[in-house]
Amino acid sequence: MQNTYTYPEFAYRQSDEQRRGELRRHPLVIVGAGPIGLTMALDCAARGIATVVLDDNNSVSIGSRAVCYAKRTLEVWNRLGVVEPLLAQGVSWQVGKVFFRDELAYQFDLLPQAQQQMPAMINLQQYYLEEQLVAACDAHPQVDLRWKHRLTALEQGDDGALLTIETPDGSFKLQADWVVACDGANSDTRRMLGADFQGQVFQDRFLIADVVMQAEFPTERWFWFDPPFHRGQSVLLHKQSNNVWRIDFQLGRDADPVEEKKPENVIPRIRAMLGPDARFELEWVSVYQFACRRIDQFRHGRVMFAGDAAHQVSPFGARGANTGVQDCDNLAWKLAAVMDGRAPVALLDSYHAERAFAADDNLLQSTRSTDFITPKTRASLRLRNAVLELAKTEPFARPLVNSGRLSTPTPYTQSPLITADDDRFDGGVAPGSPCVDAPLPGGGWLLEALGEGFVLLSFGEAGPCSLPVLVADSAGLLAERYDGRPGTCYLIRPDQYVAARWRGFDAAKIAAAVQRSLGVKP
Repeated sequence: MQNTYTYPEFAYRQSDEQRRGELRRHPLVIVGAGPIGLTMALDCAARGIATVVLDDNNSVSIGSRAVCYAKRTLEVWNRLGVVEPLLAQGVSWQVGKVFFRDELAYQFDLLPQAQQQMPAMINLQQYYLEEQLVAACDAHPQVDLRWKHRLTALEQGDDGALLTIETPDGSFKLQADWVVACDGANSDTRRMLGADFQGQVFQDRFLIADVVMQAEFPTERWFWFDPPFHRGQSVLLHKQSNNVWRIDFQLGRDADPVEEKKPENVIPRIRAMLGPDARFELEWVSVYQFACRRIDQFRHGRVMFAGDAAHQVSPFGARGANTGVQDCDNLAWKLAAVMDGRAPVALLDSYHAERAFAADDNLLQSTRSTDFITPKTRASLRLRNAVLELAKTEPFARPLVNSGRLSTPTPYTQSPLITADDDRFDGGVAPGSPCVDAPLPGGGWLLEALGEGFVLLSFGEAGPCSLPVLVADSAGLLAERYDGRPGTCYLIRPDQYVAARWRGFDAAKIAAAVQRSLGVKP
């Protein structure tokens, strides 16, 4: 029954520049080799950017940590060629159930629209994810992954940054045209630049217990409010890979984190939940608090922030790692366009405009979930419980139940890069929204066919165009999802977001929308 995962140790190697005492300049340096830094490296490398990744550790994260990865994140990893082993190892699910006391109050389906290539969610321990991403980075000739390299100082000018790095062989300096900080919630890079966080820290404490056990629970997300086995609090249950189950217990504000992590206190909680005869083993235990806040600016000169270094949310809704991967998805193509000379440096300001907008949406959803799960007044508790009671029989109450709104991508409705509709659409995918996948009539999937650059999706033959054109039939599921009447055209960005759409082909409008997407002013 025991999970036999062995934490790897990655080899430290002295770089040529340190050994030779040379000051080298690199196009891009990424600080942090967690899921976000590794994803960022793979996305930039796929776009031809030679990337150095620095990490002060030499292994993967301890414990399961982030475990839920949403469809949009899986689509990004599929584009980067790393999703297959994750799907094979992870646990796919799409149904969530919410219980109030000892009764089912509400359930939901995360994938109501069938015929999608990726599942709604997979659960996979973060250490497995990181191991796969490390292997992919090691195999890519454009990624230089350096373990036991700790950033200790950073200075930047108008045309680049100077980084001081500490290694087991001493310190050295390197230069970078651009730096992406993916070094987590306690980011040293953020501290070095004096970049401020805005938001709030919640005092509620929660216990994570990773439990190895054989269990008959279905592969679903189960959330309890005020269950008989943990009165007055909440509990979350998820299945992970290799018979590991994640259980989150709400503890309250006054819980002692040192005492609560002791096995003699954790095991009775789990036995109360599973029954006195349940057989299980503890793999990892942690007590946490969380914050809902973000950085003041995602871009500070030559340094961009992504993932937890840029924003922090509560764990309810799986918005942390998923949002970080979407940061990478947004930033990598813009860096490539700027570095290739196809776009002005000002395009990188749109990274803040779009991803800060998304972060604010995630913070709002995360804060609302926290308020519902941990009501702070007697009146709000009564309201919460009334909603849960009504949800058992009344459909109108079910959307009000909030055990954590699960991660979905945020449309960039206010982005300066997006061209608004001039023509009438009765549905489809609006400008600023991520593309919706669909099977292609001849086989394959839309998102895979779109590739990694600008592309025109045309329902019927298009006129002469400087972009690659993907011609689609104006009948069938794809046309239905995109309101694709004959002649309809969609301009798709390199991150597979809709930049613009029209009811007919117009080469001048398409060219103008491409320039707008690249931040080029008319």
